[in-house]
Amino acid sequence: MFTPITPSSVTRYSHNVGTALILLSLSAGLSITGQPILFGQGVSQDAFQWQRTETTLSLNADDETVWKFCWGSDASKPYFHPIAVGGRTLTWNQPADHIWHHGLWFSWKYINGVNYWELDRESGLPAGRTAWESPDVETHNDGSATIRMQLRYQQGDALVTVLTEDRKIHVSAPSADGSFTIDWQSTFRATIDVTLDRTPPQKNYGGYAGLSVRFAKDLTNRNAIGVAGPLKFDDGNRHRGHGKAVDYQGTIDGTAVGLAVLDHPDNPRHPTPWYIVRSGQMGYINASLLHDSPLKMKKGEHLTFRYRLIAHLENWTDGQLRAACDQWR
Repeated sequence: MFTPITPSSVTRYSHNVGTALILLSLSAGLSITGQPILFGQGVSQDAFQWQRTETTLSLNADDETVWKFCWGSDASKPYFHPIAVGGRTLTWNQPADHIWHHGLWFSWKYINGVNYWELDRESGLPAGRTAWESPDVETHNDGSATIRMQLRYQQGDALVTVLTEDRKIHVSAPSADGSFTIDWQSTFRATIDVTLDRTPPQKNYGGYAGLSVRFAKDLTNRNAIGVAGPLKFDDGNRHRGHGKAVDYQGTIDGTAVGLAVLDHPDNPRHPTPWYIVRSGQMGYINASLLHDSPLKMKKGEHLTFRYRLIAHLENWTDGQLRAACDQWR
């Protein structure tokens, strides 16, 4: 059964490993500027402060937010915003052009024809509802934390659950330069036969569903690279193509920053299709496993997806992105 979000349920530590997990843990060996970065090392534990409310958990350093996880009922999905590196915020929550975009978040587009993505004009919520328990939170002095939660995808007037999700995300403690990783794992189980679908891809829209990032409007000189080099964008500043990793990069206030997204080799449909936008104020990346075709699940079937995100300074090369993939595996 789902429990209401209460102060006691937010502050308690987890004792149930079956629920979904967001674990901020150490990861080592990734080269950003030619030297290995040891995540979580080289930073005084005194530099980090935790701030917790009934609906958010945030890590702060020097009075600036490194990241914040939000699960309040005012949003249709739980999400991370802001995500920052080097004092520069990479994400954008609820931009006017797409108010259902929430920094870093996960959402299906259609489940059995019901829309879980856009908001219904009358209710202000998607037709398909994503419900969740209040997460169990565990924080650590090194700037890492554990958040466990379970989600249900519901539809119809009776809000019947058609799909469940156990979410497990691992995020490293920040390194000396502020870089950190987010390892995202979701296991979905169908309670009835379901079809996961998307709007068929068109020139300037469609093809998206799944893990997404909406980038800050202050991110300029936007570009994206894959493991084989720079990605090609069409005249609408869209990129569609398969690959095992993408690094979305640019500058904020003159500082070069980026966010890499890696698709785990064990994921269904690996290497994943990507839908990437760099048009106007629209900076967006989606690991869209449904881009090419719908995905069907039989009742009782389960699927697991894993992704790693790396927030970093500097504009990476394809060699650094390949090294990140090798290090993860």
